[in-house]
Amino acid sequence: MSPEVLVALVTAAGVILAAVVTALPALRSLQRTTAGAVAEQGAVTREHLAELGRVLNTRIDDVRDDIDGVREDVARVREWQAGHDAEHMLIGRPPRGDS
Repeated sequence: MSPEVLVALVTAAGVILAAVVTALPALRSLQRTTAGAVAEQGAVTREHLAELGRVLNTRIDDVRDDIDGVREDVARVREWQAGHDAEHMLIGRPPRGDS
């Protein structure tokens, strides 16, 4: 290897090392800033997800109450229908629809 090439390689390595040493404080500062921002945004995101969970649970409970109301209505109709069919059996007429 010629001395000029060796000098060029050593110079290039020195320049790269100087650039890395110079950039390290800025990179560490950027990393700290980014970590703080990510932690802050993570907390906000968790709060919003918790609120969304509360809203969804409330809505699910409302739907369950609606379903329970429909089930009660269906049970009342079935009870009435059974009583109505029993009345027809007692008076000797077939119930409607069973001609």
